[in-house]
Amino acid sequence: METALSAERLEVMQHVGKDLDALMSEYLKPIEENWQPTDFLPDSSKDNFFSEVKLLQESCRDLPYDYIAVLIGDTITEEALPTYESWLMDVIGVDQVDNPSGWSRWVRAWTAEENRHGDLLNKYLYLSGRVNMRAMEVSTQFLIADGFDIGTDRDPYRNFIYTSFQELATNVSHRRTATLAKKFGNPHLSKICGVIASDEMRHAKAYKAFVSRILAVDPSELMLALDDMMRKKIVMPAHFLRETGVKMGDTFAHFSDAAQRLGVYTTNDYIEILEALLLEWEIGSVRDLNEKAEKARDYLMALPGRLKRIADRTRIPELQYEFSWIK
Repeated sequence: METALSAERLEVMQHVGKDLDALMSEYLKPIEENWQPTDFLPDSSKDNFFSEVKLLQESCRDLPYDYIAVLIGDTITEEALPTYESWLMDVIGVDQVDNPSGWSRWVRAWTAEENRHGDLLNKYLYLSGRVNMRAMEVSTQFLIADGFDIGTDRDPYRNFIYTSFQELATNVSHRRTATLAKKFGNPHLSKICGVIASDEMRHAKAYKAFVSRILAVDPSELMLALDDMMRKKIVMPAHFLRETGVKMGDTFAHFSDAAQRLGVYTTNDYIEILEALLLEWEIGSVRDLNEKAEKARDYLMALPGRLKRIADRTRIPELQYEFSWIK
């Protein structure tokens, strides 16, 4: 990114982050008051631990194959947090060396909240008896080692657009797995997925608020960044997902198919999230744009309709893929 543009981004980030304490207290919870994974799991120090694990395994026995596959994919995505944290720490305006009490504090605190998700799901799947944990752990290590390229560069505008979209997508995914768990007779797992979904929505509100603040002071540049992200398409953070002996990204395609078949996260959800963000940020009525940004706004407002026409022609593969993760 050009030096002049970097200087402008830095100035805006300092403006948006000047009341970071208030933003953190609004969108993140005090650590002592937050739920922790063990609140939802059998207590290994208690005499009834083994009987509780047996009940947990019985409640997981009849969960459908695609459902287990999606739950594992969601878990691996959540477990790859080291990649996301290191990426965000390199964004313009996030400086843990010269300004450790600034934006880097947000990134660390957000990561700390998110870290509980993979921790809880991982332990639950381990206890469920349905999962080849070693195969799953190999995929997690691959995903962290492979990293990702989400098309945001070091630009805070693109990164906050991405995280706004992504937090809403994970909210949808965890909310649907919660609903399905209940339908499949597992209220315990439904509660687990529900509390994770609730965190994701709170985080989505934070990133959407950051974008709104940027839009108020730098509308043209934000509009161009949004246009660029939507033309490239928002890729999921696990888009490089793979298993042993499988090419990078191939497993993600099968995971995505399973999620579509179940209705956990679909092409229509992608379009609905875009529509919700255009509405939230009032993109259609943003003023004081330069000529290029006005064209970008017109493209963005027409995009949901165009994507719907493509989605209507998209077919979801019916054939189930055999994941190495599932016993």
